[in-house]
Amino acid sequence: MSDRRALATTDEVAAFLRLPVRTVEDWRRNGRGPKFSRTGKHVRYRWADVEKWLDEQAGAKVA
Repeated sequence: MSDRRALATTDEVAAFLRLPVRTVEDWRRNGRGPKFSRTGKHVRYRWADVEKWLDEQAGAKVA
């Protein structure tokens, strides 16, 4: 059995970050959010990528 976690949907990532889904979608379109994969029309995120991106944001300077 694999120890991989299930992939996250945009809705799940938005809920995890406590942000509107639209914000996560906008980030994706603008290349600013967590890494994602697309399978056909479905967008999925690896939780490790979401957590890595969040850690990187914590170290980013606010303009």
